[in-house]
Amino acid sequence: MFNLEEELKKLPGKPGVYLMHDKTDEIIYVGKAISLKNRVRQYFQKSRHVTPKIQRMIDRIAWFEYIVTDSELEALVLECNLIKEHSPRYNTMLKDGKSYPFLKATVSEAYPRLLFARQMKRDGCKYFGPFTSGKAIRDTIELVNQLFHLRNCHRVLPRDIGKERPCLYHQIGQCPAPCQGHVKKEEYRVDFERALKFLQGDTKSALKELEEKMQRAAAEMNFEEAATYRDLIQSVRQVTERQKITSEDFEDRDIVAMARGKEDAVVQVFFIRGGKMLGREHYYLTGTNEETEGAVLSAFIKQMYAGTPYIPKEIWLEQEVEDADAILEWLSVKRGHKVYFRYPQRGQKERMLELAKKNARMVLQKDAEKLQRERARTKGAMEEIEGLLGISGLSRVESYDISNINGFETVGSMVVFEEGKAKKNDYRKFRIRSVSGPDDYGAMREMLTRRFEHSKREGLSEMDSFRNLPDIIFMDGGKGQVNIAEEESKFGIHKEETIALVREVAQMQHVHIRGLMTIAPYVENPEDNRPYFKGIRQLSVDIKQENIDNVDMDVLSMGMTGDYMVAIEEGATLVRVGTGIFGERQYHI
Repeated sequence: MFNLEEELKKLPGKPGVYLMHDKTDEIIYVGKAISLKNRVRQYFQKSRHVTPKIQRMIDRIAWFEYIVTDSELEALVLECNLIKEHSPRYNTMLKDGKSYPFLKATVSEAYPRLLFARQMKRDGCKYFGPFTSGKAIRDTIELVNQLFHLRNCHRVLPRDIGKERPCLYHQIGQCPAPCQGHVKKEEYRVDFERALKFLQGDTKSALKELEEKMQRAAAEMNFEEAATYRDLIQSVRQVTERQKITSEDFEDRDIVAMARGKEDAVVQVFFIRGGKMLGREHYYLTGTNEETEGAVLSAFIKQMYAGTPYIPKEIWLEQEVEDADAILEWLSVKRGHKVYFRYPQRGQKERMLELAKKNARMVLQKDAEKLQRERARTKGAMEEIEGLLGISGLSRVESYDISNINGFETVGSMVVFEEGKAKKNDYRKFRIRSVSGPDDYGAMREMLTRRFEHSKREGLSEMDSFRNLPDIIFMDGGKGQVNIAEEESKFGIHKEETIALVREVAQMQHVHIRGLMTIAPYVENPEDNRPYFKGIRQLSVDIKQENIDNVDMDVLSMGMTGDYMVAIEEGATLVRVGTGIFGERQYHI
């Protein structure tokens, strides 16, 4: 089970993307953060004021996950990709179809240009990005055009050479006017290649030139011009920052990295589709302590791609895998085209692989801690029950309860736990046959009789849930509610006993008390039950004032169809109104 408080403690103070899931595992929100620890914690701070929309989202969060990146910029790009892929319900601000911009170099043209673009297309052009600032891209295009004397018009060259007079940029010396045939294609191409190198990161000489111009303008007290150069320098540095989340090609690839513990390993896979990272998944491998990394990766690849319908063109790995040639041949046959293993050693590709490995390490650490918490939650809970009851050797626990609607269609349920873990395959439902009317005792007697008589049958298979007998049985009823009206016909504890019982239960490590429940007498006039509702409300306040650890008292369950309005007026947070919704149904036909 996802423990929110524990998971919040484990959040790293690194940039990344977080994904909020609801109880159905649907991704309802994707966000980015400079510090995952600070950002995600803010959602769950009671003192923090949030909008109604965000509060509705918070109320639906069942669990969250996150992906660590190396910078906020990478987190932004990844956030955009994930939002486009999953369309989360609460990311309404980003559902306008607007994407992060690219810088486009029309390398296939006779006289290439630099353009602003919103999408990458298969048009033979070279793309840089995506980037988060459109202004920075436009400023950089203007700057590069000035530095390397590139054209920025939309004329089709060489077709339109000489058809129109040159534009203003030629008049002010920023364009060599290829539209007039004043510069040869080869000469223009040399300047354009220099511009591409500049955009690819070779900016040292250009930045030095700009800084010199800025200093010179400042020395001449031309501060406006100096400020212009300063802003251009900042734009260049921002635009030319390398991105690892999105590649510049359109290839589909999986990036596979592994982190190993003493006995287990975690493999992290980044899924790159169309040049963009659209998702990730981690796989937990056991029994790897005596295997080489090449053998572990080989076993993982064979198991993973045997069950997936899509095989990418490339799989990036940290090192050689065992039986690589045979595996590649097998993958190529499955895909219908050649598949390649790549082993990046430097540059952007190596940094992407390292990013996957970083996430694998964090998952491994998180899972190791999760196993420890899981043992405390399961076996630890059983040990606690043994201590409370003075019994040892408890393994199988069976719990029983009865339910009916107005005394009809009575059913019983059996829930099974072994070693503190739910064994859902052994859960059973009983349709009660011999009891009519609201007789929970008779229904429970029938259910238990049938369960244990079934266990005596010969020839039961090992898969039969009744084959194994329980070490202890739990049944619903008795002290689960406060008998505030002190009716002899109802079970529960009296008002005077409640605080003592709360203190006793609060000592249990794995039980958390959230509030009180009572069922008032059946009356014709709902006002007759108001004193009882007032009484349990006051009891709830008294318990809260005791400041008992592990006790909240934020839930008050009282009121049914006939008196729920009075109960709500007296502070009820939960009411039982099945009859009011469904009516007086008759199920005994």
